[in-house]
Parts: sequence; structure tokens; C-alpha cells
Amino acid sequence: MTTLLTLLSCLAALAFLGTVAWGLVRIVALLEAIGGTGESYLAKLRLGLRAIEQETSHLPRTAPGINAALASTAEGLTAVRDGLGRVVSGLTRGSEAR
Repeated sequence: MTTLLTLLSCLAALAFLGTVAWGLVRIVALLEAIGGTGESYLAKLRLGLRAIEQETSHLPRTAPGINAALASTAEGLTAVRDGLGRVVSGLTRGSEAR
């Protein structure tokens, strides 16, 4: 009886391992279709991301200078806004006096 149970356990284990191996073979085939070759979508995506990384690699070095220039531009625009506000106020007062 023990021999029969051992044999059945071994067969069940082999069936389980066979099922797992069959599933893995199917999964590998699907994964190779996605990213296994140089013509796959995953490889094209990787190359595209690498190109973006190369094209934008200078931004961390230049961003502080750009931010400083934009801050001075904002100060200048604030002065222009204040000046235009005074002009509008003067024109409004001038039209009320008539």
C-alpha cells in the first residue's frame, strides 16, 4: 500500500511539474514576441526612451539659469503691470473730470 501511494504521489508531482513547464513555455513564447528581439515593441520603446534621455540630459544643468532669467522677466512684467495700472487710473480720473 505504501508503494502504491508513493507511486501515485510521484505521478501527481510529475503531472504538476509538467503543467508548470507547459505554462512556462507558453509564457516565454509570448514574452519573446513582446520584447525578445530588436524589432519588438519593447526594444523600440527602450530606444525611444534612451533618445529622450540623451536629448534632455542638458536640462538639469541649464534649468537654474532659465529659472533666474524667468524670475527677472517676471519682475520686469510686474513693473510694466504697475505702470499700466497707473496709466489706466490716470485716464479714468481724466475722463471722470470731464
